[in-house]
Amino acid sequence: MKIIFIVDDNATNLITAKTVLEDEYKTYAIPSAAKMFQMLEKITPNLILLDIEMPEMGGFEAIKTLKSNNETKDIPVIFLTASADSENRSEGLSLGAIDYISKPFIPNILLQRINENI
Repeated sequence: MKIIFIVDDNATNLITAKTVLEDEYKTYAIPSAAKMFQMLEKITPNLILLDIEMPEMGGFEAIKTLKSNNETKDIPVIFLTASADSENRSEGLSLGAIDYISKPFIPNILLQRINENI
């Protein structure tokens, strides 16, 4: 079973995404980028759903760190964002994200977009 890390500081988003995905994927709900990096020492996911706006380390900083490390640079990242700002989308894609999913997300669209990219 493929593994997905869901990284978001919002507990409701973590629970919702985990509930939508857990029948098809092994999911890990992770409340911060720092905890994600701790998990990456033990587990390599097939995909990371990464929130952009998080305290301490945001998604843009986290993807820069992921992409600069030989062991994590090839893990696909899809950003989760509440922002409709096209500048944010452009920056995220230029940093190596493969897609964007807007929050609040629609469960069947979340699943479809992940299935297309994993």
